[in-house]
Amino acid sequence: MSAFATSILKVFALNPFQPMNFKQIASRLGITDKGSKEMIKNHLNQMSQDEIIIEVDRGKYKLNPKYATSEVLPEHYIVGTVDMKQTGKAYVLCDDGGEDVYINMNNTNHALDGDRVKVYLFPQRKKRKKEGQIVEILQRAKTNFVGIVQKHGRYAFLICDNSSMPVDIFLDVNNLKGAKDGDKALVEIVDWPQNANNPFGEVVKVLGRPGENDVEMQSILAEYDFPLFFPDNVEKEAEKISIDLDREEVARRRDFRQITTFTIDPADAKDYDDALSFRRLQNGNVEVGVHIADVSYYVRENSALNEEAFRRGTSVYLVDRTIPMLPEKLCNGVCSLREGEDKFCFSAVFEMNEKAEVVNEWFGKTVIRSDRRFAYEEAQKVIEEKSGEYSNEILSLWALAEQMRKKRFRAGAINFESVEVKFHLDENAKPIGVYLKETKEANWLIEEFMLLANKQVASFIGKVKQKEKAKTFVYRVHDEPNKEKLETFKEFISKLGYSVNDKSRSTLTKSLNKLFEQIVGKGEETMISMIALRTMSKAYYSCDNIGHYGLGFPYYTHFTSPIRRYPDVMVHRLLERYLDKKPSVDKEVFESRCEHCSNMEKKASEAERASVKFKQAEYLADKVGQVFDGIVSGVSKWGMYVMLNDSKCEGLVPMREINDDFYILDEENFRFIGKTKGKVYQLGMPVTIKIDSVNLFKKQMKFLLVPEQEN
Repeated sequence: MSAFATSILKVFALNPFQPMNFKQIASRLGITDKGSKEMIKNHLNQMSQDEIIIEVDRGKYKLNPKYATSEVLPEHYIVGTVDMKQTGKAYVLCDDGGEDVYINMNNTNHALDGDRVKVYLFPQRKKRKKEGQIVEILQRAKTNFVGIVQKHGRYAFLICDNSSMPVDIFLDVNNLKGAKDGDKALVEIVDWPQNANNPFGEVVKVLGRPGENDVEMQSILAEYDFPLFFPDNVEKEAEKISIDLDREEVARRRDFRQITTFTIDPADAKDYDDALSFRRLQNGNVEVGVHIADVSYYVRENSALNEEAFRRGTSVYLVDRTIPMLPEKLCNGVCSLREGEDKFCFSAVFEMNEKAEVVNEWFGKTVIRSDRRFAYEEAQKVIEEKSGEYSNEILSLWALAEQMRKKRFRAGAINFESVEVKFHLDENAKPIGVYLKETKEANWLIEEFMLLANKQVASFIGKVKQKEKAKTFVYRVHDEPNKEKLETFKEFISKLGYSVNDKSRSTLTKSLNKLFEQIVGKGEETMISMIALRTMSKAYYSCDNIGHYGLGFPYYTHFTSPIRRYPDVMVHRLLERYLDKKPSVDKEVFESRCEHCSNMEKKASEAERASVKFKQAEYLADKVGQVFDGIVSGVSKWGMYVMLNDSKCEGLVPMREINDDFYILDEENFRFIGKTKGKVYQLGMPVTIKIDSVNLFKKQMKFLLVPEQEN
C-alpha cells in the first residue's frame, strides 16, 4: 500500500463510523489541488474494490471493521468483553487485563453485554478514564433473550428480563407464534440494521404467563442458554444402552464387589457419582477406594451423547429441579452407583497408614457393588453416636479424613464456608420455608476423600521427572488473588475492626482463616464471607497448571463427578489414555474445551442464583407489610441494601424513603451519615425493616426501615 493510500486509511481509522467522500478526505489531509483530489477518488475506488473500505452511499465510504486490526494505528485498538449497563453505556474489559475502557451509549455500535469486541481508543485526556468506540463485534455472547411480549397496535416488542439488555427487541406482530400480550417468550435476534435503534427478533418459544413457577424456571434456563430438553437422537442413543454389565468387560476389570462399599449423598440425590470402599490390610494399613461412575465407558467420543454433554458442560441445579448433563437413563440409572447393583467405575485406590499418609496408590477400571446408600444425615448420626450400620468403616474413614482436613489447613488451604440457602417447597413448588444448608463431619468425610482423589490423579499425570515433558491434561486451577482487590478488601474489613496479613501466602491464608473464625455468629459474618470470596480469583479449567491457590495444592483436577461435570469425563479419558501408555493429545483442542466448560460452569452458577432470587422473592410475596430483622449488606447512591437474618433475602431500602434526615453517602467507610442528627447506617449494622413490595419478575424486594420506637 502506498504512503498516500495509508494516509487516507488513517483518516478512516480515526473516524470509523463516519461515512466520508473524497472532498471530506481531502479536507482532513489538507489537500486543495485538483490533481491530488483526483488521486484520492482513484484510491477510494481501488480500496473499495479491495474491501478495505465499504461504500455505504454513492461516493461515501467508511472503514471495513475487519481492517481495523491491521498495521493502521494498532496502538489505538484493543480487544475485550462488553460489560453493558442498563442505561446503555458500557465498559469494555480488556483481554490483556489493562484498564477498562468507557463506551458512551452512542458509541456501542449495537454491541451487547458479554460480546467480544474491537474498540478504537480516543486520545486520553489527563485524569480521565480511557474512552473509546466499539468498531467491530467479534463474537456475540448470545442472540436468544427471554422477556415479556408487549403489543402496541401494529407493533410488538420483547421487554427483556435481563437488566443488562438496554433495548427492547422488535417483533413482527403477525408472527408471534401464539404469544399473547403479557406472555413470556424466548426470542432470537435475527437482524439489527445499522441505522435501527432496536434489533429485530423472532419468537422461538412461548413460555407462558409470568409468575408461574414452571414458566419462571424455564425462563431462567432459556436466558442462560441451557436447553429445555434432550434432542431425540440423544434420547434414542441413551435408550439403546443396556443396564446389564458386559461379562467380558467385567473380566477385564479389578473386582471390588466383595469389599465393603457405600455411598454418602444428600437425602434427595438420585445420581450417585462416587462411592467409598474400605478394608484393613494385614500390614496394619487400610485400603480406601474412591470409586467414580465410569461415564466415559458409556459416553463415547463422537457420539450424540458426548456432543450434547459437552454442549451443556454441566448439570444445572435450580431450586426445584435438576437439569442434568446426561439423559435420565444414564444419570439416574446406568451410571448411578445405586445400592445393591453392579456398576462399572474408574477408581483411585489408596493404601494409607494411621497418620492418613498415602503409602501406595492405584488408578484403573473396576466393577463395584454399593452395599448401602447413606444420606448425609444418617452418616452424621453414625459419627456422632459412634454406632450403627458400617460404623467401624465410617468412623475409621472419618478419623483419616479429620487428619487430612487438619493437615490441609495447616499447609495453607483457605477455609471458605459459603452460606447456601435452601427452601421447603409445597406440592406446587411454592416456598413455604427457608433454611441454611449445614455442613458437618459426614460432608467433610466425603469432601476430603474426593479432594484426595482429585489431587493424586492430577499429581500422577502432572508430576514428571526432569527433562520429561508433561502430557496435556485438564487441571482445575485457581490463581492467587488480585493485589488491588486484596487491598480493597483489607481496607474494607479494617473499617469493621478486622485485619489480614498478606506479606506472604502463608500469612495471608492463616489470617484469612482466623478472620473467618472471628466473624462466626456476628452480624457481618455473611457479608465479609461473601466479599472475601469475591476478592479471590475464580477457579477454572485449563491445560496450563498453575496450581490451586485456595486449596493449597500444586496439582489439582476434577475426577470425581463425571455424571454432572464434563471436565471430569475428559479427565477420565485422558487418564485411561496415559495409563495405556498412549501419546499426549493436542493441547489447543483441550484448552478450547476447558474454556467452554469454564463458561458453562459460570452460566450454571448464575442460573442457580437467579432461581434462588426468584424463590426468595416468591417467599416474601405474601409477607408484604410484615416486619423482619436484618443487617445492612450494602450501601449505594440508590439506597441501603438489607439482608434478612432468617431467610438471607436481600432487598433495597430506597434513599428517598429514608426521610428522618438528609443522609450523605460515605462510600469509603461503607455508610450513610445523617447531616442534621448524625445518625449512621453502616455495613453490618442490625436494622429492622418492613416489606413494602415485591417484584417477582425482576426478582426484587423493596423494604422500608422501621423506626426504633416501633420495634
